[in-house]
Amino acid sequence: MRIISLNVDGIHQAAQRGLYSWLSGQDADIICLQDLRAQEIELDDPIFHPEGYFSYFFDSGIPHTNGVAIYTRHMPKALIYGFGFSSGLDMQGRYLQVDFAHLSVGSFLSPLAEPGNRKQEEDKDAFFYDLQFHLDKVSRKRRDFIICGYWNMIRSRDDVQNWEAHENTDGFRLIEQQWMRQLVEEMDYVDAFRRINRDPDEYTYWPSGTVGEGDGLRTDLQVVSDNLKHQIEYGVINKNNIFSSHLPVVMDYDIEI
Repeated sequence: MRIISLNVDGIHQAAQRGLYSWLSGQDADIICLQDLRAQEIELDDPIFHPEGYFSYFFDSGIPHTNGVAIYTRHMPKALIYGFGFSSGLDMQGRYLQVDFAHLSVGSFLSPLAEPGNRKQEEDKDAFFYDLQFHLDKVSRKRRDFIICGYWNMIRSRDDVQNWEAHENTDGFRLIEQQWMRQLVEEMDYVDAFRRINRDPDEYTYWPSGTVGEGDGLRTDLQVVSDNLKHQIEYGVINKNNIFSSHLPVVMDYDIEI
């Protein structure tokens, strides 16, 4: 099974840059897109509904803000919108999940916390506190999870150019480093790409807005349940096709839906 994930910086812009033409040749079973910056009603053009896929969208209800999508060749048994947080922070077009018999796949968009914006930092911390509780709870279910998307956190210094310049900024704060360590060391989730590729200089995002300019970061992950770590077969960050300030993450799993 092949899963492709990408933060598109606006789905209309990515489409104009050839995203859907590229996707048509990738033989993906599931495609997870984030940061659509469009409401579902704006996505009625056939280009946003590729042939051979079931298409699902979750927007924020606010024009040009957030939004996630999942395309799947297999009809899911259920759709989940958000994580069910009491705060409602997850219902801002940040998480959409498709459920199959024993597997769930989610498309995920982290909140931002601009430097000096205390309210954003508090909201992001609250969001990930709730997410930690949720992921710990679902890890006990007889179900495997693959959560794809823009996590907006750096797991290690190998995942960023010029670490010192970013220290204590959004994605690098101490609390965020602790959270990522807990995710993979205590909660037994697996960073799928790093499971099979330890090379440095593998980046998915350029804050400058232009791929290859400035410092690259690896903030776009496919995080999987521990039970799936031996089913990860192949992974690559596609550097040949540019559709946004992020690059597509392509992962192959030895999984049958």
